[in-house]
Amino acid sequence: MTSIHHEEKQQSESSNPKEQLVVGFWGVRYQVKDVQRALTFYTQTLGFNLDMQHLPAFGQVSIDGLKLILSGPGASGSRAMPDGRQQEPGGWNRVLLQVQDLPARIAELKQAGLHFRNELEAGPGGRQIQIEDPDGNPIELFEPIRG
Repeated sequence: MTSIHHEEKQQSESSNPKEQLVVGFWGVRYQVKDVQRALTFYTQTLGFNLDMQHLPAFGQVSIDGLKLILSGPGASGSRAMPDGRQQEPGGWNRVLLQVQDLPARIAELKQAGLHFRNELEAGPGGRQIQIEDPDGNPIELFEPIRG
């Protein structure tokens, strides 16, 4: 089989009308203890838009194409795993929110009493710092290097 014929065969196989497993990015789910408190934090402190709320179990906020799904106790997205493990806030996976003038944002958020996990860090791609929402879920504020 020639290389050109082999490539054509691979292309026709890959365009086979087979249902795709992942059809797109939906959002990020955070476990929270108090949905109303989380909605207030994300909308009033960080400027997210309120998309929907079904208190006390569930809320959704968004900004620039990012949807955060906030699941409180009793939400279907918060139920215990079959082995008994509980889903809970916190951890190290996080959303990255792009900001401008990171030092000024840090000063504003410290004045507002937010909890910071670390100090300003700088690397080859930019500068970042981690804050927490009221339930301890991490949020990274990121200012990319100007190119």
